[in-house]
Amino acid sequence: MATPSDQAYKHIIPLDFNSVKSVPDSFVWLESDVIPSSDGLSIPVINLMDPNAPKLITQACETWGIFHLKGHGIPTELMEDVESEARKLFDLPIDQKLKAIRSPDGQSGYGTAPIQALFSTFMWHEGFCILGSAIDQAKLLWLHDYQGFCDIIDDYQKQMKALAEKLMRILFKALNIPVEEVNWFDDPTNSSGCSLALQLNSYPPCPDPTRALGLAPHTDTSLVTLLQAKTSGLQVFKDGVGWSAVQPLPDPDALTVNLGDFTRILSNGRFISVLHRVVVKPIQRYSVAYFFRPPMDFAVSPLLSKNLSPVQVPRFRSVTVKEYSDLKAKHLDKAFSLIEN
Repeated sequence: MATPSDQAYKHIIPLDFNSVKSVPDSFVWLESDVIPSSDGLSIPVINLMDPNAPKLITQACETWGIFHLKGHGIPTELMEDVESEARKLFDLPIDQKLKAIRSPDGQSGYGTAPIQALFSTFMWHEGFCILGSAIDQAKLLWLHDYQGFCDIIDDYQKQMKALAEKLMRILFKALNIPVEEVNWFDDPTNSSGCSLALQLNSYPPCPDPTRALGLAPHTDTSLVTLLQAKTSGLQVFKDGVGWSAVQPLPDPDALTVNLGDFTRILSNGRFISVLHRVVVKPIQRYSVAYFFRPPMDFAVSPLLSKNLSPVQVPRFRSVTVKEYSDLKAKHLDKAFSLIEN
């Protein structure tokens, strides 16, 4: 059986950040990779209770691919509880966290960001990914006192799933995608259902933030991603502007929503799959990201949209979620070029 000391775990085991006082050479990014961002732009802020919310969300998806969301109905107390549980998890000793290390070919458990395997330079980050129930991994971390963590995570995932479905209904309507074309969507009787993932993230205090990155630039392999973070660090790339910092709203219940690759494909490029990264700071930063994806066997295609006129050429070929996910796992930002017509 493989152990965390095996070579296969090299890009999975995070650094013991409490044991270092400087940035190791293997974590140093080129100066061109850690360029300063612009603080002069603000992404849209949308209240889901606003009658104009569907129109505003559609416009934000066309121009930014990301927006802040308020009035979504997720209880503030639940959001605070999830962050508290994330803090509790990442505050565990490294030896304890390694008991739940994910396998080299797995997704669930403790470890570095999944995109780490595609980079020779390491990222200043540790994460914990949950697919479905958290109980198996939680039992490894807390032999007896794990039920509270699982209950909060389960409740949070249910609420986030309902919110993601609400947002996607708005986008499907904007794209004129008939519900029969996405028969897996919002159907509790469909056992193949959506592919859902919850990622808890920790970006420890960095002794030299000008030389390290929390997450390298990437787009999300999702339909939509819902992000909870109270501390700045997220940056997005906008054409003509460059990197721009996304400042969290002071509202305790505010979320950040960004589109993923599958929505870009469905929209034939009309909606933006936003390129983003995370920079680090001398202070601790936590975030919680919920990824909402179609089932692995679902064929994603611009032709599902009835807005595509007969004279329009689909920019992307039809591709299953699994096929595209495999391409993205190997080629990252080049995956889109491999499915372009």
